Amino acid sequence: MRREELGAYLESLLEVARYKDYCPNGLQVEGRDEVRKLVCGVTASQDLLEAAAARGADAILVHHGWFWRGEDGRVTGIRRRRLGTLLAHDISLFGYHLPLDGHGELGNNAQLALRMGWTVDGRFADQDIAFLGRPAEPLAAADLAAALSRTLGRPAQLVGDGRRRVRRLAWCSGGAQGYFEQAIAQGADMFVSGEISEQTYHLARESGVPYVAAGHHATERYGVQALAEHLAARFGLDCEYVELDNPV
Repeated sequence: MRREELGAYLESLLEVARYKDYCPNGLQVEGRDEVRKLVCGVTASQDLLEAAAARGADAILVHHGWFWRGEDGRVTGIRRRRLGTLLAHDISLFGYHLPLDGHGELGNNAQLALRMGWTVDGRFADQDIAFLGRPAEPLAAADLAAALSRTLGRPAQLVGDGRRRVRRLAWCSGGAQGYFEQAIAQGADMFVSGEISEQTYHLARESGVPYVAAGHHATERYGVQALAEHLAARFGLDCEYVELDNPV
């Protein structure tokens, strides 16, 4: 399909216009006009770019793209190498940040719930990015953290009361520890995100609401995979997800 056609479809599907984000969403670097081979990954790192070039990709689709607000805009060092790789191989880069967190079916939070068997009951926080719901059955926070570890294939860090019974659950993939107080205010028995900050420990202890840091990368692998599968089924694109493990 044409590059412009792919970009227009993704903009509509992911409702890009409704989000105020920290980076541009959509086409970030322009490559060849025709897209047949699409490589997908979590972050547009040098390793992913080289993997895409080796696979003969026409375009790359990621959650964490480039040109973040407040970054140094000069094209030197790492930025020069990354951009040079795309331009040398005429590969387009598409990035979708908050739109790929918030999508109700293909997004990171929806896909995490699907894999964990959680029911979604509502949204909260900035731009309704964070999700509210419940596990398949009430269980102790420590058991829920263990289930996350098994599903994501990496240890989930639990702070707070692991014995607390979790009936109402809040979650937001990535670096969403700043929503913890809002989750508590929503009546959550537990909050799950990707990262943890120093103050998160104290808030979990003092509020009685346990917090689980399950990994920024680990909680944000599934949205881009679901999106790639959707594109492959709808347009017949050759889509390949490349997993480049990140312990954070």
